[in-house]
Amino acid sequence: MTRGGIRRLTAAAAGCLLLLLLVTSAQATTGPSPGKPAPGPSPPRERQTAVLTGCEQRLRPGRRPGVPTVAIVGASITAGVGSGDPAGSWAVLLARQLHWNAFVYGVPGAGYVHVGLGRKGPVAAEIDRAHLGALRPTLVIVQAGHDDMRVPPGLERQRVEQTVAMIKAQAPRARIALITVFAGRSRPPSLYRTDQAIVTGATAADPQVIIMDPLASGWRFPHAPDGLHPSARGDAWIAGTVAGILRQYGVRPAAAGRGAALCTLSISGAIWPPAEPIRAPSRLAPRPPPDPPGRPGPVAIAG
Repeated sequence: MTRGGIRRLTAAAAGCLLLLLLVTSAQATTGPSPGKPAPGPSPPRERQTAVLTGCEQRLRPGRRPGVPTVAIVGASITAGVGSGDPAGSWAVLLARQLHWNAFVYGVPGAGYVHVGLGRKGPVAAEIDRAHLGALRPTLVIVQAGHDDMRVPPGLERQRVEQTVAMIKAQAPRARIALITVFAGRSRPPSLYRTDQAIVTGATAADPQVIIMDPLASGWRFPHAPDGLHPSARGDAWIAGTVAGILRQYGVRPAAAGRGAALCTLSISGAIWPPAEPIRAPSRLAPRPPPDPPGRPGPVAIAG
């Protein structure tokens, strides 16, 4: 090849290289087209579960093979108001009877609409803090309703449907159980309307939902002086009654001695395991006779 040919070939190669650099630079500095956000890397699984506390980490699947997990959220009765000790609430006693891992969170005053003490509710917000996607519970129990008795029934029903749908989305394999309205000394008509709205909304969102209806089923148990919340013996009675209803739906205790873990989220947001194992009283209070006939309530599925 002549010297002139070599010069022309070199110049052409240099031009191609310059064009390639210009195109590459334009691609690097040009953002994505409108309406198409740039895809970001998927967060690693460790980061997705990094929000779990040390106590919650003990509840994760695989930490205790063969031990199911139950997540229980609710209002003041779940928080242990009445017995005077969150560690003695019906929810904690139920977990002990089942020998299951348990996450328990109760916010006094919370409902499906009402936010409750410290604005830590409603129960949908409590469910978010339970991290169901990471814990993968076998059963989710929601106790709420009394604090919503002045909420319009249509809104109550809508919020219940949304809450049940939220649980199904976050824990698709979990069985869902609802404990509806507890009655105090007075039983205004609004209490029954709220109860019916909860039952209707829950069954519409999940036909397989387990409904435990203290109001319609006439639950009677030892109370604290306020006439609404259970005493320590009342909490034990509720735990035993809920365990019996769950057995009707195939929920059985796990084998004892496998070291089931318990985490309770307090109203302040702190998570703690109880210092000592909590045991239900060996003898429950006898079940009182049902309430006398009065204002009709909704038909309970179980209770």
